[in-house]
Amino acid sequence: MEFYDIVVSILGSTIRLSIPLLFTALAGLFTERAGVFDIGLEGKMLAAAFASACVAYVTGNAWLGLLGGIGVSILFSLIHGFASITNRGNQIVSGVALNFVAAGLTVVLGQAWFGQGGRTPQISGEARFSPITLPFVDAMRDVPFIGPLYVHVISGNNILTYLAFLAVPITWWVLFRTRFGLRLRAVGENPGAVDTAGISVTWLRYRAVIVAGFLCGFSGAYLSIAQSAAFIKDMSAGKGYIALAALIFAKWKPVPVMFACLLFGFLDAFANFMQGKAVPGIGEVPVQIFQALPYILTCILLAGFIGVAHPPKAGGVPYTKER
Repeated sequence: MEFYDIVVSILGSTIRLSIPLLFTALAGLFTERAGVFDIGLEGKMLAAAFASACVAYVTGNAWLGLLGGIGVSILFSLIHGFASITNRGNQIVSGVALNFVAAGLTVVLGQAWFGQGGRTPQISGEARFSPITLPFVDAMRDVPFIGPLYVHVISGNNILTYLAFLAVPITWWVLFRTRFGLRLRAVGENPGAVDTAGISVTWLRYRAVIVAGFLCGFSGAYLSIAQSAAFIKDMSAGKGYIALAALIFAKWKPVPVMFACLLFGFLDAFANFMQGKAVPGIGEVPVQIFQALPYILTCILLAGFIGVAHPPKAGGVPYTKER
């Protein structure tokens, strides 16, 4: 395989592997900008993946599967909001609890409903989001350099892939060009001032967690009925935590979040490519070393070795209205 073909192949894999990270990181962007830390991103993604696969399998419709995933993810978000916003509980504990619930409940229900060890049956046809061929693919196929990029990287992705990248400018516009976004960012920095202005801190934060649930529904659906053809036990595989690391690395800004997710997607794609490959001068390296790269980078970012990221000042602090 020529070097350029290898690059195109890795770039195509990078795009596909970064999509669940991108949806989830944007979800965390809304909640954390509102002052609510959301460790439960992993659980929402996993629950949404299971719900999407179940609904898509039963109905044979991918869009209904997506709606099922969104609904379950929003339900998890509301539970997190009830625990940490209404009852002013510890946001970290609430998020971790949701992760445990999702990990256990998906396996138990999957075994009870389908009897396949926590998996769902294979999904095919209209129950999955199929790749979309963009216009002019045949005309571009033989164009040097640009052609293979257009055919194998830009074209041939499913609708959720394009929606993920569309969500980036939409998120930027909502957060930085709308009244809702201004208030959302303000409540994450100084909720007391927002409350003094007569704006409900509780309702703003609830809206943030609902938006997060909506976006996590997309990421879960992508995992089970777009990237894969079934739900598999623990198929989120820590992607919620990696998305959280990307969010911190990007300093809670939408466009840098996209590039951070692409970086993690590239590391994952590179690890897949290096399976069974020999490194010149070294020989074949155990594939586990390459597979660990995204998680190693996550630990490095969360430990603060690559720059200092300052979260919203009121992040993680329950707001108590002054009387």
